[in-house]
Amino acid sequence: MAKQTTKPPAGTVGAATPNYWDYIRVEELLALQKGLAADEGELSNDEVLFITVHQVFELWFKLILRELRILRDFFHQDLVHEQELSRAVASLRRVVTIYRRCVDHLEVVETLSTRNYLAFRDKLTPASGFQSAQMRQIEIVLGLEDAQRVNLETGESYLDALRAHDGSESPALRRVLAEKRGVSLKQAIDEWLYRTPIEGLGPKKEGADEALARFVAAYESAHAAEVDRTAALAFARARRPEDTASLGARFEEEKRRLAAFLHPRDSEGGARRARIRAAALFIIQNPELPLLAWPREVLSALVELEQGFLVFRQRHARMVERVIGRRVGTGGSSGVDYLDKTALAYRVFEDLWTLRTFQIQAKANPEPLEPEFYAFRNG
Repeated sequence: MAKQTTKPPAGTVGAATPNYWDYIRVEELLALQKGLAADEGELSNDEVLFITVHQVFELWFKLILRELRILRDFFHQDLVHEQELSRAVASLRRVVTIYRRCVDHLEVVETLSTRNYLAFRDKLTPASGFQSAQMRQIEIVLGLEDAQRVNLETGESYLDALRAHDGSESPALRRVLAEKRGVSLKQAIDEWLYRTPIEGLGPKKEGADEALARFVAAYESAHAAEVDRTAALAFARARRPEDTASLGARFEEEKRRLAAFLHPRDSEGGARRARIRAAALFIIQNPELPLLAWPREVLSALVELEQGFLVFRQRHARMVERVIGRRVGTGGSSGVDYLDKTALAYRVFEDLWTLRTFQIQAKANPEPLEPEFYAFRNG
């Protein structure tokens, strides 16, 4: 009997045993660095470097978007299981690490001299990094509001900049508009915080409002006592009566700012925003309670994530200033001035940053009334 050999079905050769270059599409990837030229050989090494680094940014942005969408959907659930929060923290830390690598890439761009960059800069005009759709999508998924955005000096909005030159919708604009229809990570985190039990009671439980009021009043009292102690130490260094008066006014203002933060006006979200802020404060001030350990890590990681994004923006501005100074940007913006404005204005998790101002020492923290509610349970 003739020996039979098994052959893979037509069209599947190599599918079960791929090569490295097949799996990550090396040939296609290496063919993408020619910019507007017909052949990469027409470009200088400086221009290929510029194209390559920005392509790497877009690949990192793609990964960041995937992580942020997963996080948003996770916290948007009606029930978020505490045992799954560690995965959310791992995802947030991954995004932070990616932003750090993006900052590293800016150092590579800084190897361009001003003259060598200017040799190909005109090819970019009127294109601009302002047109990075994925950067806009990241901002949207995080929760940046349109009202917070800085328009170009021409009055052009971030959506206008994504239109094709004839004013029609581009694929980039369509992707950004589709992203705007979803819930943001900030909204999902707010929903999660709103449901967080304070003193053992969630918002729908009987007595929840009273428990919230007790916690807020106790915390304001503890905070005021700590501010007064700090003020007394500062007064000891004052040399003139007017110095003492000025210091006293600043410390009293700190108390008023906490009161305004924990009792927001209706225009700031009223009772709902008050509970969200109080829940975040309750979590970060009680990390010793077992069931609050991972929620606290989530809040810390969110601040770290936003800090990573802010550092990337600020570092990008300094790279641009180092390479081209303060000339007009390729897209018609004020260049570095515009970048600096966005780095200062774009904050999403403002409440979490503000809470850093109002935290107090562990020994001054009011004792939680229902600590057993936050203990690990058997069975």
